[in-house]
Amino acid sequence: MTASDLPRHLQRFFTERLLGQQGSSPHTLASYRDSFRLLLTFACRRHRRQASNLRVEDVDAGLVSAFLRHLEHDRRNSVRSRNTRLSAIHAFFRYLSLQEPGLARHCQQVLAIPFKRFERRSVEFLSREETAALLDAPDTATWRARRDRLLLQLAVQTGLRNAELTGLRRQDVHLGSGAYVRCLGKGRKARCTPLRSDVAAGLSGWLAQQPQDPSAPVFPTVRGKAMSADALQRMVARHVLTAAAKYPSLRRRRVTPHTLRHTTAMDLLQRGVDITVIALWLSHESIESTQSYLHADMVMKEKALAHATHDKAPIKRYRPADPLLAFLENL
Repeated sequence: MTASDLPRHLQRFFTERLLGQQGSSPHTLASYRDSFRLLLTFACRRHRRQASNLRVEDVDAGLVSAFLRHLEHDRRNSVRSRNTRLSAIHAFFRYLSLQEPGLARHCQQVLAIPFKRFERRSVEFLSREETAALLDAPDTATWRARRDRLLLQLAVQTGLRNAELTGLRRQDVHLGSGAYVRCLGKGRKARCTPLRSDVAAGLSGWLAQQPQDPSAPVFPTVRGKAMSADALQRMVARHVLTAAAKYPSLRRRRVTPHTLRHTTAMDLLQRGVDITVIALWLSHESIESTQSYLHADMVMKEKALAHATHDKAPIKRYRPADPLLAFLENL
């Protein structure tokens, strides 16, 4: 193996570093796999060479920078997605710099590519009326539509992440008294989420008609395989389009599967569930992640303002009387 043999180094990065040393979760492996699949496809087009014939030198800082621009401009990926891909690339080149000191300078040039700053937008979520319209969108006359409606119901009730929904297996669903679903989420954290009686009943009827293999996906494709992330996204977009005919405000919204997770959190918050419980429900690493929902709910802010303001006291903005303070206030 030569020092510049990219395929061998990349295979060892996945098998030795990610699996053997770090014990990375399936979600991390899938994210890194998709990142390098996109990068190698881009590099093959640039160099007109098969992936198995690429060298480390072919994937330099210039190519990686061009790839990141391609993600943003051609694939219309968000800055957050762009940074996720770059994080995977950085991890590989950090590993490579330790394995092959002769390539250290080449690796440092790639590692010097910075993450891009981005504006953190407020959390997007659906109102209860919009959620009801979305859940009613699938026509349950077909097998696929019944699957879609149940998947949407489960997503809205549990707040599972995209990968947790598509990775759900029959053995992860526990019905009967105290029904719940079990999943291995982000950071290899296992958690159980209780099910409402109507969702549990829907799952019971659905699973009775599906293969009895414990490892079979709960929401399979027509070929019996687990749904991909892209398939889940297309499914949600298709039913949002249908629901928009009944609730036109959905036409102006960009609804993704993750929007349904936000919708779960906001519904719990509006029903008075404590924010620490919501953090446990969503399996947030830090309570700070959950606090973003407090900032997103304008209705709760307006209620707080109403409680804090006397009925007859007009709300006025502070205006400094001093000219110098007024100057600073207006900067």
